Amino acid sequence: MRLGLPYRRVAVAGALALLAFAGAGFDRAEAARTGVKKQGAHATQAAPHAKPGKTARKRPIHGPGYNPPYAAIVIDNNTGQVLHEENANEPRRPASLTKIMTLFVLFEQLEAGKIKLDTELPVSAFASGQNPTKLGLKAGKTIAVEDAIKGLVTKSANDAAVVIAEALAGSQENFAVLMTEKAHAIGMASTTYINASGLPADEQLTTARDQALLGRTIQERYPVYYRYFSTPSFRYRGKEMRNHNALLGTVEGVDGIKTGYTELSGYNLTCSVRRNGRAIIAVVLGGKSNAKRDARMRDLIAQYLPMAAQKTPPVAAVAPASAPLLPSFNR
Repeated sequence: MRLGLPYRRVAVAGALALLAFAGAGFDRAEAARTGVKKQGAHATQAAPHAKPGKTARKRPIHGPGYNPPYAAIVIDNNTGQVLHEENANEPRRPASLTKIMTLFVLFEQLEAGKIKLDTELPVSAFASGQNPTKLGLKAGKTIAVEDAIKGLVTKSANDAAVVIAEALAGSQENFAVLMTEKAHAIGMASTTYINASGLPADEQLTTARDQALLGRTIQERYPVYYRYFSTPSFRYRGKEMRNHNALLGTVEGVDGIKTGYTELSGYNLTCSVRRNGRAIIAVVLGGKSNAKRDARMRDLIAQYLPMAAQKTPPVAAVAPASAPLLPSFNR
């Protein structure tokens, strides 16, 4: 029996509604599997029409109108003079710049001898279950302190950040309180930390000025350990991970320190540059893309590094011409 046109239209509409419902369910399941959230960190999703058997290329979920709140500051690292600032005191989300303070606390423990670089840190189920990016640490296993450091400065590994937090303070919540106390102790009065990774949290806020202060302080207090921020790449369990800071190795004098991104924060970067006796620490928060953030940072370096005070190296003492010659000894 042939169906009439109105009946066929109703049937087609019903089928489309079922498909839409199924698709919505798949989207929610996929979001849960990949860690993509409406306001989540590293908010990316697979590109459509990816070929079977191949990893889908990631793309940001925000569109061309994406406009996160911007802030920037440039400070002369030798004198502390502010060379440039824009919205430097306005509250912003740190994203993975949070991990600079995570490492600040860890470096303090290393300096005090309470832990060592080869100390093995236990991985909890909570740490293992963090959203990407991460090293893929397995619950019940361990990771060496040095590997955790390298995982943070290159891969920006959220699981390794939580491992550090739990090892040093018993829980991530306790560690966040410690991070905030350290921040206020060094003058970061406008910064509050809620977690060790920088994953989104409404009350986790900072300013460009505070991040510049942190960038300067971690260099001054822990120069030996600060060098980890210049690690170009890190191989862990057979996988090579390159540093997310694209200026490292491509802009003369850049020696660190950290990138960050969430959908709400935009693309962040704290950068340290030393060249010809001049040194600056620069912060860009709220870039619209990696490329635009990096381009802005390059512009700031080019414009303000020449304005920084030049620190001349100490001159080696030279004996005056009238100084008597040391006696020679014949064999």
